Amino acid sequence: MKVMLLIAHGSRKETANDEIKRLAQQVQAIGGEDYAAVVAAFLEIAEPSIQQGVEQCVELGATEVVAVPYFLAAGKHVASDIPGELACARAGHPQLSIELSQYVGDNEAMADLVLRCSRLAG
Repeated sequence: MKVMLLIAHGSRKETANDEIKRLAQQVQAIGGEDYAAVVAAFLEIAEPSIQQGVEQCVELGATEVVAVPYFLAAGKHVASDIPGELACARAGHPQLSIELSQYVGDNEAMADLVLRCSRLAG
């Protein structure tokens, strides 16, 4: 079973973390044919952590996890921190396939999204 792990930074502001959890629910609602579940996780500050998120995926019965970094740029978190966390998760779950997708900001659809958002302003 394939599960998406949607990874965001995490915030001290709980309403910001709740936005990510709602996004995970929305993605699951429209991506059900691709993913049996979508689990939100956070790199730091908030829970579930990436490791806890992987555990949730395992508890759901995942055999394959696709980790999607919900980040706009390839800074340290995308280039180093998230891959490091996923390497630890792989070591703890050798039976589980854990793949890292491109980060959200690297998608060519971002330019269209920015334009759509700008049109909402006026």
